[in-house]
Amino acid sequence: MSSAAVPTGPSTQRAPRTILRPGGVISQPAWPTDRPIRSVHVIRIGGAGMSAVGRLALEAGLRVSGSDSQDGQFIAPLREAGARITLAFDAASLSDDVDVVVVSTAVRADNPEVIAARERGIPVIHRAAALAGLLAGRDLVAVAGTHGKTSTTGMAVMALRGAGLDPAWALGAAVPDLGRNAGFRADPVLTASGSGTSGGTERSDAPGTAHAVRGGSTAPAVIEADESDGSFLAFAPRSLVVTNLEPDHLDFHSDEETLTAAFDALTGQIVPGGQLVVCDDDPGARALGARAAQRGVAVTSYGTGADCDWQVLSETGGAGGTQLELGTPRGTLRTTLSVAGHHNVLNALGALAASAAAVADAELSALASGLSVFTGASRRFDVAGTVGGITVVDDYAHHPREVAATIAAARGIVEDQGRGGRVLVVFQPHLFSRTRDFAADFATALAAADRTWVMPVYAAREDPDPRIDARTITDHVTGEAVLPVAGPEQVAAAVRDAAAPGDLVLMLGAGDIVETTPSVLAALDDGAEER
Repeated sequence: MSSAAVPTGPSTQRAPRTILRPGGVISQPAWPTDRPIRSVHVIRIGGAGMSAVGRLALEAGLRVSGSDSQDGQFIAPLREAGARITLAFDAASLSDDVDVVVVSTAVRADNPEVIAARERGIPVIHRAAALAGLLAGRDLVAVAGTHGKTSTTGMAVMALRGAGLDPAWALGAAVPDLGRNAGFRADPVLTASGSGTSGGTERSDAPGTAHAVRGGSTAPAVIEADESDGSFLAFAPRSLVVTNLEPDHLDFHSDEETLTAAFDALTGQIVPGGQLVVCDDDPGARALGARAAQRGVAVTSYGTGADCDWQVLSETGGAGGTQLELGTPRGTLRTTLSVAGHHNVLNALGALAASAAAVADAELSALASGLSVFTGASRRFDVAGTVGGITVVDDYAHHPREVAATIAAARGIVEDQGRGGRVLVVFQPHLFSRTRDFAADFATALAAADRTWVMPVYAAREDPDPRIDARTITDHVTGEAVLPVAGPEQVAAAVRDAAAPGDLVLMLGAGDIVETTPSVLAALDDGAEER
């Protein structure tokens, strides 16, 4: 079943928005099928999502070039695999043989490489359209939702591997268990069009043309489907899991109704015989499933409720993970997770249900065995270090609900330790629009910590807005518990002066706050010598 799709209208009256349509940057909505594709150029290839396109293209036997404004963790591995990457945006980066240019939502119309591509008549497509083209011919397991997409996607890949399958995958973050953030198979094999560093063995299903890429393996593919720009409408999944649905990315979708319309449109693209899997514990996902069922879509639910098709019967957390007893359509299942937290229990159940829906003959016990060894995605409660009895944790939380859940998890940890420790938070807001729209909610979530410092807003794809800064959040809180800071230097000093043995420091945000963490650890080390 093909993974490519033409966006269709939603079941609601509001029309969805999607970045896939031609405009100032995008010149066509889908992967070109009217010509052989042998060479791909990826603008902003250093990002987690864009590097996934580059990786898949290399493993498909295509020549890959790309550009970015700065170096990053994904660039060196792509270069090693054979990609030609420049750290600047320059029309000269587009070689004469480029067949298609791939962009993200962050790429602007005035990018010189976009201008050159359009002048030369080279198709410019969005990242999701490229993924749909590269993975076409495979049944898709798509993971969508406001929170939990990356973890659930990684879990689904591991579940399918546990059942003896070797799925392709693509997601927008590093997952150590998978080795890389995208691939056609567990062990990468590059063709002569790539670097040949994996031994020179050629993929029989990917000799380097669009036609051949579309005729790939019958193994399924698991993808993280991004709602932020409506680009998930590039996909037609066989199994679609929606972890939750609540307002976010209103900078693109304008309002909650338009965002919901995009999800409705995606459920309308599930292939015949496919299934929608929704978390019944989340009101938005539950309502999405109800609307889809009214249109005749097959819907499966998971959660803690007695009416769920896949139900959490019991969960017991411990140092070694989480012991689970699950009610499934095929009977009771007992299994263990290597990750902690109720949110991960729900993510695992969604991954299990979606994998079982995509591969009906897979043994549940085998899928569960694959899930049991999943250890988590990067920057999901990662312990960065412990200095003088103070633990520092990096986490990607950037939405009020995620921030609240992470602080609550940290609170549980320090209370279990019984050392009188506190929860200290450094938070970097992500996007001016999100900071503006959810300022009060962020303030409420952050006030649950013992002390919080709010850094300047990380703009990401947005232009700076001088009206929005850290005080947009901190002004909602009285007292000294939630305070603005000017930058990383002030963060390190503030944490050093406030932290004491037994405390847990959370470094939260989706921007470059991770680069501040080493200076915090260094400052704590200096403070430990003085104490």
